Amino acid sequence: MLTLVLSLVAVAAYLAATLRIALPALRGGAPPRAQGLALAIIGVLAHAGYLLAAHRGGLDLHFFAALSAVSMLIAGTTLAVNLARPVDALGVLAFPLAAVLLAIDAWIAPPTQPTAMGWQIKLHVIVALLGYALLSVSAVLALLLLVQERALRNRDIANHWLRVLPPLTLTENLMFRLVAAGFVLLTATLLSGVLFVENLFAQHLVHKTALSIAAWVVFGTLLIGRWRFGWRGRRAVRLLLSGMAVLLLAFFGSKFVLELLLARGT
Repeated sequence: MLTLVLSLVAVAAYLAATLRIALPALRGGAPPRAQGLALAIIGVLAHAGYLLAAHRGGLDLHFFAALSAVSMLIAGTTLAVNLARPVDALGVLAFPLAAVLLAIDAWIAPPTQPTAMGWQIKLHVIVALLGYALLSVSAVLALLLLVQERALRNRDIANHWLRVLPPLTLTENLMFRLVAAGFVLLTATLLSGVLFVENLFAQHLVHKTALSIAAWVVFGTLLIGRWRFGWRGRRAVRLLLSGMAVLLLAFFGSKFVLELLLARGT
């Protein structure tokens, strides 16, 4: 009963926050940031409460449970970003995504059990999920950057959605800061995997490891290019989205195949 109530509260709060931000922007007005963020905070807290109650305080890494956990971290990261910089459009994308993935985990997907693991592996997983969330938000910012560039190039300055975005340079700087933070956490994930995960290159971990390393190389190349050659604009966005696609395959792509297609479990 508790899990049902928490999931309902979280989904309702996420959707209400989305509408509170999106509708005024569509009408040409300024979104009420305080109200939208307050609703989103309720959503994130209820979502976190659901995950703790449903999985008894453990880490459930099955496909839909992991998607729900990551979406909660993405929503939380979006909130943190908005407290520092006004990027309301992030919430319009992140909050409904969290609502949908939570609803699937809570109401549609079959129940699963938390994965048994020692504290070292828990630390490894938590760092990995936080890094994934930061890089996911940076990828969304990259998409918003493309929208801004196209609108400015077409002189579509009257577009209402531009009002919920910060200036182009601020969006770009914020994107690279999140990439840098996510890259640090991805590096820590790979290092902790070497230290704590037994048989890292055995069983079904080899493709996850190879793809994660490939994504790490892409993000590292992007950061070096930004620092050394001043890469920006579409080149930077392409690299970022390519790295994110590889990272998505590394975790959720492999889990989808193993759990849903091959029914081999996590």
